[in-house]
Amino acid sequence: MHPIQYRDGIAHLEGVSLHELAERLGTPTYVYSSAAIHSALAHMQDALAGVAVKVHYAVKANSNLRLLQLMHEAGTGFDIVSAGELTRVLRAGGHARDVIFSGVGKSTAELDYALKVGIGCFNVESRGELERLANRAELLATPAPVSLRVNPNVDAQTHPYISTGLAENKFGIPIEQAPALYAFAEQHAFLDVVGIDCHIGSQISSPAPLLDALQSILELVDTLQRDGIELQHIDLGGGMGVVYDANNEQPFDMAAYGAGIAQMLHARDLTVYLEPGRSLVANAGILLTRVEYLKPATSAEAPNFAVVDAAMNDLIRPALYQAWHNVLPVQENPHPTLETPRWHLVGPVCESGDFLAHDRALDLGEASLLAIMGVNTRDAAV
Repeated sequence: MHPIQYRDGIAHLEGVSLHELAERLGTPTYVYSSAAIHSALAHMQDALAGVAVKVHYAVKANSNLRLLQLMHEAGTGFDIVSAGELTRVLRAGGHARDVIFSGVGKSTAELDYALKVGIGCFNVESRGELERLANRAELLATPAPVSLRVNPNVDAQTHPYISTGLAENKFGIPIEQAPALYAFAEQHAFLDVVGIDCHIGSQISSPAPLLDALQSILELVDTLQRDGIELQHIDLGGGMGVVYDANNEQPFDMAAYGAGIAQMLHARDLTVYLEPGRSLVANAGILLTRVEYLKPATSAEAPNFAVVDAAMNDLIRPALYQAWHNVLPVQENPHPTLETPRWHLVGPVCESGDFLAHDRALDLGEASLLAIMGVNTRDAAV
């Protein structure tokens, strides 16, 4: 999705001038389109119209309070990975009963907090966590609704740093160990077994690995049913990829994913939970940054550097994954040429890895204002 439009040569988002926003708020600053977020959510829900589905927005993608309010108003639940995120959801008007608590390292204090406020479900990631949760639930005399996050050993075919469904990854319970842990949970007086969870990675480009994971999960669901353990929901996580580079990437086929889920769940009385984050907010957002200094190349081997006021702490993906983000000028050049200089956009942090983009053709001057596209951290929704 490309929410920016140029009017009289100036970039606008939902009719709001980005130049005026930068003048009023300063830079670097994050700006999000609520219309783009609503559109992404509607696209997902339409694709899953044939499935009993509940969307839980993954707060780790962007925990801005206004954005959380927007999600709550749109009817989503929330997926969290910390007590801090739970607090933000509650402050934004969300209900604890609509929250799923994920994450591999939940502390005792976090488990207690979530139990006391009435969390909707714990996605448990290890035997140790399940035993600790059982002990805390019994101590507080508060039954804990649980779902085991199962690792199906499926390759998400994504960057290794954001792959979470292989046996070599730290996430989830090996699928062959799950029946014994479900039996333990089913027999414990203060554990309420409600579902099963699976999340194999982020920025997944095809529905195929997600549907492979679902097939493994359904086989386990059948095994549990034969053992007398009935589940209410299957949580398929998130991970649906977004397009950052329209020239080299294809959009995730949400319609095919929805159709695949519907076919595989035929006649099963199970609600599907999804935990989208990036796919709802990334391409609704931009990072506004201003050029501080230009350092033209002094030799044929050296690049041109444009030093901007945003840095790797504002947008970590290029430094961490060498990720590509589109860069647009806020003031459009009315006379582009083939000889437009190419620039490395770098930040002020004292690290050579502090860059936002490499080798971009841009007409720049000192104080030029730029929009870095596809940003899904922090921000304020327009």
